[in-house]
Amino acid sequence: MSQLNFPEETFVVVATGREAKTFYIRSGALEHGGDWAPGDLADQGPSGKSPPERSAKDSMEATFSKIIAEKLYERSHRGAFERLILVADPETLGEIRPLLHQEVSDKIVLEQAKTLINSPVEDIEKSISQ
Repeated sequence: MSQLNFPEETFVVVATGREAKTFYIRSGALEHGGDWAPGDLADQGPSGKSPPERSAKDSMEATFSKIIAEKLYERSHRGAFERLILVADPETLGEIRPLLHQEVSDKIVLEQAKTLINSPVEDIEKSISQ
């Protein structure tokens, strides 16, 4: 196990356009905090205006990116974290980044454009400790 050099209680989100896993750094390691799933996206629209050529899958992933940004803002605003590590596949990270409230952006201590959602915790730790 890697010894992570980030302060205790740093919030870590590892995401794709279809799912997200959350962790907190505790005792120098990642501790699983829960999973976020898109749920029923029929009632929610994607971020911004969708181009007509956007597939249903792409639209759903964009909508989930918007949900991730909203969850991060809600948690940040209520004081659930002071530091954030955001790891997402490049496309999802590109969708999330412009949607983040300044309050959330200011708390980002590391951002990685990598697909690690199905990786073991040890691999995620190794990636963010480099």
